[in-house]
Amino acid sequence: MGSVLLKGTHPLLAGMDEKHGPRLVAVILALVMLSVLDAFLTLELINRGATEINPVMAYYLSPGPLVFFSVKYFLTAAPILLVLTYKNVRLFGTRFQVKMILPILIIPLALTVQWEIFLFASVK
Repeated sequence: MGSVLLKGTHPLLAGMDEKHGPRLVAVILALVMLSVLDAFLTLELINRGATEINPVMAYYLSPGPLVFFSVKYFLTAAPILLVLTYKNVRLFGTRFQVKMILPILIIPLALTVQWEIFLFASVK
């Protein structure tokens, strides 16, 4: 006999058998693309003399750009996978679901990328 997923028996299993709609896929793609763009822009700014102010990411710059990029990508992809796993779980017993977090995360990431683009004008 094969394994059986008992869907609906526990709130943490909610949504485990669902497909993701086009809006959610677009949000995920936007987050990943913004994160990759952020990593690229950060590395380019570092090459032009800027410094990384995030101490965690500054630590991962010292081994090299590949390590920096890999950590940056992992720190984006892992939470996305976590949110997708528990996307239909309600936050703190409210009507808001975990999947509602993802679109909100686009804002600070987009602002970060916008700031980095602005910095290109001031860093030679």
